[in-house]
Amino acid sequence: MPEGHTIHRLAAAFDAGFAGQRVRLSSPQGRFETEARRLDGQVLLDVEAVGKHLLLALGPEADLDPLAGSPAVSFVHVHLGLYGSWTFAGDDGLAAAHAIGAPRRRVGETEHAVDDGDAEAGDWRRIVPRETVRLRITGAHGLADLTGPTACEVYDAEQRAALLARLGPDPLRADADPERFIDRVRRSRTAIGALLMNQDVIAGVGNIYRAEALFRARLDPFVPGRDLSRGMVEGIWEDLVPLLAYGARTGRIVTTEPEHRDIEARIIERSRGTRQNGDEDPGVVPREKSFYVYHRHTLPCRLCGTIVRSADVAGRTVFWCPRCQSVRTRRAPWSREHDAAAWAYAD
Repeated sequence: MPEGHTIHRLAAAFDAGFAGQRVRLSSPQGRFETEARRLDGQVLLDVEAVGKHLLLALGPEADLDPLAGSPAVSFVHVHLGLYGSWTFAGDDGLAAAHAIGAPRRRVGETEHAVDDGDAEAGDWRRIVPRETVRLRITGAHGLADLTGPTACEVYDAEQRAALLARLGPDPLRADADPERFIDRVRRSRTAIGALLMNQDVIAGVGNIYRAEALFRARLDPFVPGRDLSRGMVEGIWEDLVPLLAYGARTGRIVTTEPEHRDIEARIIERSRGTRQNGDEDPGVVPREKSFYVYHRHTLPCRLCGTIVRSADVAGRTVFWCPRCQSVRTRRAPWSREHDAAAWAYAD
């Protein structure tokens, strides 16, 4: 399942490629046919990402305020889930990546373009959609095909507001209130490793960011939230903000500090793989150097040499170092100044 930074990259791709245009909507698969027919030809007014949810605001006129509560504005709500993805084709520069979502073999994004069948090279207008395409959106400069989502439905303004109210704060949103996250964690008896995967507590954090944020904070995944100090929980939030921002900017999850990347530079590959966007580019941090503990179970910790362990928490596998993360009551060692310096660079 793609993590929150991927959905923000997706929103940026839609904003750059389709915002302000009258777009055509269709449902080759047929499961969104009625909704697509109703919204076909409307203007894409706004694109919004919150956690792992994408909202496309559509209205009959370009001057409508998408957040004013007008009944004329509809929101296409998409949650990609485990297998959903958006695939782009069009003029040069339409999207930074050909596909954004959760392909079966990759984490984050793929470099595979739309299967264009018999279309002439470079002519995206002649691309025939696959039968599995739930929703196709076509604009002046390209198209986007949605396949395999967990949710693809139409919301009104009230439903959008209810979604945002239900979800926890998203570290990548300007309107995020970290106090909601801090308060929710410190009032809970649930393990912090489970709380970080609860989208009602914090929106956008997935399995990779959970494991890596807890390692960076030196926190045992099984400690109850209420046993953590305010400073510890605040430190998790302050660490996740630059980590997620880096992911949104580059399409890659990289949580290791530069000085640690060559230590035990290994990872346990699985059948579905742990590849990331741009793995073939020699200029990026390779995946075997990108994580401290994620998919490094049975390997030595980069910092202390203790064997990394794994266990199921909240339905997903959490990875941790039993020595580095054995202390439950101290503030994370990463300072704000350190974070600012470490995450200012670009790949």
